Amino acid sequence: MTMKCTAAALLLSLGIALEAAPQRAEVPVEEASYHVPAFRNDLVTVLNVYIPSGRESGFHRHSLDSVGVLLSDTDRTGQVLGAEAVVTPRRGRGSANFTAYAREPLVHSVAVTGEAPFHNIVVELMYGESGRFTAGTRGEGYTQILDNERVRVWRLALEPGQSAPAITQRAPGVRVVIDGGELVESVPGRPDRAKAPRSGDFFWQDAGETRAVRNAGSTRIELVELELK
Repeated sequence: MTMKCTAAALLLSLGIALEAAPQRAEVPVEEASYHVPAFRNDLVTVLNVYIPSGRESGFHRHSLDSVGVLLSDTDRTGQVLGAEAVVTPRRGRGSANFTAYAREPLVHSVAVTGEAPFHNIVVELMYGESGRFTAGTRGEGYTQILDNERVRVWRLALEPGQSAPAITQRAPGVRVVIDGGELVESVPGRPDRAKAPRSGDFFWQDAGETRAVRNAGSTRIELVELELK
């Protein structure tokens, strides 16, 4: 009788322990499913976030200030750890959003419920202090879409044959290709350089370069460029 009671108590305690244990452990965002660290230096880490239809990221922690540049949105839900999943409002393709995760870290999971994939390029800022760099200004062709104490972000859209006058990159940053094609960059003192970036490509850009860009192809090109602060 004593052995039966002991076994029953053990099973009961084991059941309680299993019920209380988290079903999915959280990981840093750099280790989350479908979040691929694709570039890193002492200033930024760039994550290529591509979640196919019907898949989810699992719970992961954001703790660094981040800029997300959207390539493809779809129906999806977000679930903060300890809360119910909620539908996430869609964002426009080519939009950029900033989240101050350094001040308010977040543990959540993303699940794609739509038929299309979710594709986001996330630039994490590896340094904590603002004011380290002074972002520049840009003229004709560039539309400023985000500006705060950490980053300044522009969109550049060029139809075939269109060009944007020369700008000088005042602070280091990242270029994200929304719509690719063929472009030519002109840098004073150097031969023109042709490039054929594709949607979803991204590139590190050092400070100090002066460049003009021209759409040399037959399709529309759209770029999002950010400079650090």
